[in-house]
Amino acid sequence: MSFSIHKGYLPGSIGRIVELHGTYYHSNAGFDVYFESKVARGLAEFSTQYNEERDGLWLVIVKEAIEGSIAIDGSHAATKGAHLRWFITSDAIRGTGAGNALIAKAVGFCRSQLYGRIFLDTFEGLTAARHLYEKFCFQLIHQEVGTQWGSKVNEQRFELEL
Repeated sequence: MSFSIHKGYLPGSIGRIVELHGTYYHSNAGFDVYFESKVARGLAEFSTQYNEERDGLWLVIVKEAIEGSIAIDGSHAATKGAHLRWFITSDAIRGTGAGNALIAKAVGFCRSQLYGRIFLDTFEGLTAARHLYEKFCFQLIHQEVGTQWGSKVNEQRFELEL
């Protein structure tokens, strides 16, 4: 399957990224409206404060449709590190290399910005995503049971020192 990576916002991208997260995590983790609303609020806030010099958003495009995303929030990169967020691909493109391409874009951007660290928050059980994080040398630095996504899960923080 052929795909391209688009950098930056496209009309409908906020809604599509929220939809991808809502449907995937409902089916695979039982998350509900709390989670989808949290994704929508966070992504909307990020989008309105987006600074092209500091932040990054990349979209996987297949036949003019958005089928995946990843973002870097660099607003606190100097103190906490760059925050990798909203990494997801649709079922239609999993296994095509699109996820690998997205993470490569995000990590490459952080290196070009001379960010010292990238971190991400996730939870146990997302095997394919974890494999990609570890492929790019992210390391699990903390985990604990929590409910930040609206359900009780084993929350994890990964970091990559650049």
